[in-house]
Amino acid sequence: MQFTVVSSKGMKRLAGVRGNKAALLPQERDGGCDLATLAQLPLPDLAALERQLDGLPASAWSPLGDFEFALPFVRPGKLVCLGLNYAEHAKEGGSKVPEYPSLFVRVPTSLVAAGQPMMCPSVSDKFDYEAELLVVIGRGGHRIAEADALAHVFCYSCFNDGSVRDYQRKTAQWTAGKNFDKTGAVGPIFVTADELPPGAQGLSIVSRLNGRTMQNDSTSQMLVSVGKAIAIISEIMTLEPGDMIAMGTPSGVGYARNPPVLMKQGDVIEVEIEGIGILRNPVVRESQKTLEVDHVAA
Repeated sequence: MQFTVVSSKGMKRLAGVRGNKAALLPQERDGGCDLATLAQLPLPDLAALERQLDGLPASAWSPLGDFEFALPFVRPGKLVCLGLNYAEHAKEGGSKVPEYPSLFVRVPTSLVAAGQPMMCPSVSDKFDYEAELLVVIGRGGHRIAEADALAHVFCYSCFNDGSVRDYQRKTAQWTAGKNFDKTGAVGPIFVTADELPPGAQGLSIVSRLNGRTMQNDSTSQMLVSVGKAIAIISEIMTLEPGDMIAMGTPSGVGYARNPPVLMKQGDVIEVEIEGIGILRNPVVRESQKTLEVDHVAA
């Protein structure tokens, strides 16, 4: 199944996706706008959703571009990220290929939906893109064996791990550079694990800045596989339905280029993963007005 979460008349709605079109599911399915809820649906319920999509008339389907996308959760679970998970990316930044993955977390306020602006903070001009595969946990667990790990995956999506490079390097920990408000983009299409190769291996992963290809690689080049990542992370913490894992980025990021190519006001950044879709976001620069509006909205 392929699905997305959209904003319609002030409400979050679940929509099925077929190709480049989407259709709203009945409002009684609105509980499915939360990944944690949707991930726990029994297989017969998911099959019922598929049948509902099959029964919709052609008039119910609209181009994906007609929808306003929303973040697919009510109360976000954990988002655990892997750093340096592609050898060439580690090398381009002058880092050794790690024996154990660099792990960090992202907080909910750092995330935006597809189509929403990614925000370059006012305190930095070193805002970089990172195309990544996003894994969504369906069945939780602690100390999950690698051999069993893929059975715990509900779906996959695209992620842009927007990074504020100067703050990322202020300390040995990457937390500061990875958690500025509205710097990480998620979605818009979520594809259940049964529709992709095991562990989402062998998929093309690309980023484009203003139409120019910046990263172009394959998920087969990940040093730590999806199954291994689940085993490593669940050794540390209990994974729960709706938790997410970002699987690291390939080489070609902006800071490592000569001269560097970093995101700025007016740019458009895309992440495309084969079999999943395209995550597209404009880039804006934070201003005092932006902060004031966000404060009022909160």
